[in-house]
Amino acid sequence: MARILVMDDDASIRVALRQILEKAGHRVADAPDGETGMNLHRHEPADLVITDIGMPLKEGVETALELRQDFPGIKIIAISGLDDISLLQAGAFGALRVFRKPPEYGETAEGR
Repeated sequence: MARILVMDDDASIRVALRQILEKAGHRVADAPDGETGMNLHRHEPADLVITDIGMPLKEGVETALELRQDFPGIKIIAISGLDDISLLQAGAFGALRVFRKPPEYGETAEGR
């Protein structure tokens, strides 16, 4: 299975995603901000990064840009409780998929 890195300043989101992904058989690392997440990724690269947009120290769009620059093939999913413009920015800067949090009923990756 995949190694996945989850970056979100909301501990409940990190725990929930970790539980879901580990139950599906993935190896999961998590970080409360982009700076910590980048350090983890540099030490042990992930196959997929799920990043929140609004985080302290290094927010998600900046993190996505750095990931794309330093690891061109990395797959990134962006999540955000902020406005749709933040999600559009994340898509423009390298996120393969973007999701609003909390997810709306019936929301799928194809729907965003």
